[in-house]
Amino acid sequence: MTNPALTALAPAVWGTTYVVTTELLPPGHPLFAGLLRALPAGLVALAITRVLPRGRWWGKATVLGVLNIGLLLPLLFVAAERLPGGVAATLAAAQPLIVAVLAVPVLHERLSARRLFWGVAGVVGVGLVVIGPSAALDAGGIVAGLAAAASMALGVTLTKRWGRPPGASPTTFAGWQLTAGGLFLLPVTFLAEGSPPAIDAPAALGYLWLGLVGGLIAYVLWFRGLTTLPVTSVAVLSLLSPLVAAVLGAVLLDQTLGPVQLLGFGLSLAAIVAAQLPERTIDVEHEDGPGHGRDRRPGWRRRASAAARRVGGPGPRP
Repeated sequence: MTNPALTALAPAVWGTTYVVTTELLPPGHPLFAGLLRALPAGLVALAITRVLPRGRWWGKATVLGVLNIGLLLPLLFVAAERLPGGVAATLAAAQPLIVAVLAVPVLHERLSARRLFWGVAGVVGVGLVVIGPSAALDAGGIVAGLAAAASMALGVTLTKRWGRPPGASPTTFAGWQLTAGGLFLLPVTFLAEGSPPAIDAPAALGYLWLGLVGGLIAYVLWFRGLTTLPVTSVAVLSLLSPLVAAVLGAVLLDQTLGPVQLLGFGLSLAAIVAAQLPERTIDVEHEDGPGHGRDRRPGWRRRASAAARRVGGPGPRP
């Protein structure tokens, strides 16, 4: 599989969280589910790799773990609690737009109109898929949802800026961040939710899925993609999460996808595919070499001009 396809598996797996949470896990403990997704997976990764951060990477790994995991999950919980699920998912889908803007000062990339267009198209598409006609808005929930998108966007952008240190595999890198995010979540979870819930066999299966597949495997693929692919391309892949959640809701929970939802589905998929295409450059250097401006003429005119110069005759007019 290609790098984009492997990286896309991570948000696709995260899209199963809603079904797993509603069908297998005890209600009222979403932060505990986030804690079990992050901390055990991080500790397992550290036990496998036996590599710890060095020097400044202690601080960098902590910052990335808090932004990408520890701070993100509580903010998503607040947004989901105070807003309809569709509205919360649509706010989270704004993350690629924020990444495109942050990439300018953080990564010194050019602000691309094409990226902004497809980022907006992705948000609109997700909104069409998941927002129902009776959706209500809450100011606190909107702030939390946008803050969650901003937290992940900043974490994604800084991950791209700092890269991965020499000698740290994708599993090591994911383990550092999962552990840091899990340790951040530990006191937050028990302060907000109290004692852990009783865990029966279905709940154990759900927590195992969230921790092993949705935690360890998904984050290894995600951070591997972040260090090898353009950051804006990876960010748009996060739109797969609400789309997969909608498909599973239709297949497993008898939820319906009407024409509007299907239109949004197509729009979101188009945004995801378009974001994986490289930026096109239409300017070509003069034959004389760099520093002499740009020649926008068709290729046959440039070649004819170059041949004419070699024999001393005039070339065709531009």
